[in-house]
Amino acid sequence: MKTLIVYAHPEPRSFNAALRDVARDELQAQGHAVEVSDLYAMKFKPAIDREDFSSCYDSENFNVSLEQRHAHAHNGLSPDIRVELEKLQSADLLILHFPLWWFGMPAILKGWIDRVFISGAVYGRSAIFDKGRLKGKRALVCVTTGAPAKAFGPESLNGEMLSLLAPLHQGVLGFTGMTVLPPFVAHHVPYAGPDGRAGLLAQYRAYLNKIDVLQPMPMPRLADHPGWSEDGMSPKAQ
Repeated sequence: MKTLIVYAHPEPRSFNAALRDVARDELQAQGHAVEVSDLYAMKFKPAIDREDFSSCYDSENFNVSLEQRHAHAHNGLSPDIRVELEKLQSADLLILHFPLWWFGMPAILKGWIDRVFISGAVYGRSAIFDKGRLKGKRALVCVTTGAPAKAFGPESLNGEMLSLLAPLHQGVLGFTGMTVLPPFVAHHVPYAGPDGRAGLLAQYRAYLNKIDVLQPMPMPRLADHPGWSEDGMSPKAQ
């Protein structure tokens, strides 16, 4: 098994980094080959522009999906995108490690998704969800928060964590065909204290130790939406 860990935190000594190291060590102990993309250390460029492509489909109108598709077919992707795409395509398991910022992921991770989840390579009009091109791969989100667990839930101030993560779980990972595992959430990290943080690391290790028996989250199926292929139905239409 091959695992790709994508780590998005600007502090190398963060608790998020400690969770990343637990994932690397535990999965290697299970026999996985583990590769880590440390986006801040790599100084990964998060914004899409024409420099992402050495090829050109339309010089007058910059349609990202069409340029991605054309570049993928004509070996026109920039080297940094090509390397990360190859990592993604060769992985059996993808783990995204990040802190929850403004109810979402850091911009650098969103940029990695925007630039690496290439149209034509990981999805297409009829190659989504159960027909997505990343079908057969598993994905797991590991997220840290500053708020306690009681701040998230159906009657809470912040709302349910799964609702906050739905754009990532369903809109990216499930959309491209991946089997999405329930997230691991480490709450209240800045205030947990040494014993609390040690407990969270132990919980994450135990969570990863049972990764093969975790029940995947339900995702839509194309067969249940027969009108999807009609013009204008895709949320990625431009």
